[in-house]
Amino acid sequence: MAMNEWARYRRGPIDGVTRFDARFVGHVFERHSHDTFSIGVTTGGVQRFDCRGARHDSVPGDIILFNPDEMHDGRAGAHESFFCYSMLYVAPAALSEMLGGSQGAAPCGHWRRPHVHDPALARGLLATMAALTQPGETLRAQALLARALRRVLLRHGEAPPPDVGADAARQRLNSVRDFIEAHHGEDLRIEALATLAGLSRAHLTRAFSRAFGVAPHGYLNAVRLRRAQQALLRGQSLTEAAVASGFADQSHFTRRFKGAFGVPPGAWLTQMHAARHPAQSLA
Repeated sequence: MAMNEWARYRRGPIDGVTRFDARFVGHVFERHSHDTFSIGVTTGGVQRFDCRGARHDSVPGDIILFNPDEMHDGRAGAHESFFCYSMLYVAPAALSEMLGGSQGAAPCGHWRRPHVHDPALARGLLATMAALTQPGETLRAQALLARALRRVLLRHGEAPPPDVGADAARQRLNSVRDFIEAHHGEDLRIEALATLAGLSRAHLTRAFSRAFGVAPHGYLNAVRLRRAQQALLRGQSLTEAAVASGFADQSHFTRRFKGAFGVPPGAWLTQMHAARHPAQSLA
């Protein structure tokens, strides 16, 4: 990594919740997504990203909100040399469990916008993140996190978009998405996907991009990265995870992984396996 650039993943005491803190100087995130709800606070510089067809510049005090599978990228803003932020990745099941039965907030929320200015809520989120890494404070961390997530949903959430699966065209696109998920380890071709959808290659690419925010090859890359993460956590080697997930080799896998998650896969795995309450804080 560049000088004065660092990044760290930490799993805390709550299952399904991971904290990420980083300061990036020259790093540019490739377009990618997460299978979690992502809640972040910019703490320094300008964090520029593209999401939902628009460009956003997040500054200290701003909150970044990505829904599961929502495509985005990331880099320093214009005239800025760095950006710092803290992020929580919350699995949908963990969010539902923490908010289930709470008044005023549906357990299955959906962020209304990917970028909001809410300094008071941002300060509360940072305090909650700090609590997640305090030894012996799991009960307090659980209560603070549930309260923080409830507040974010109440202020910046909405019901999930209506199900459009009944639409024939959307069903065809869903079938392509499901095929990619099921065959991510194979060398897929756009011709086969277009035939499955009953569309021309160009039409499929345009329609898929409109529906899911990324072209088929980008979605395939995202699926492969997620499956590789799961394989690494199960104990597979870097090479085994790379090949099983469909990457050409370990070098290709490493480039794509760092482009999406900010650190090489080996460093990510070490951090994810580290003690849940490290002695040194990077916040």
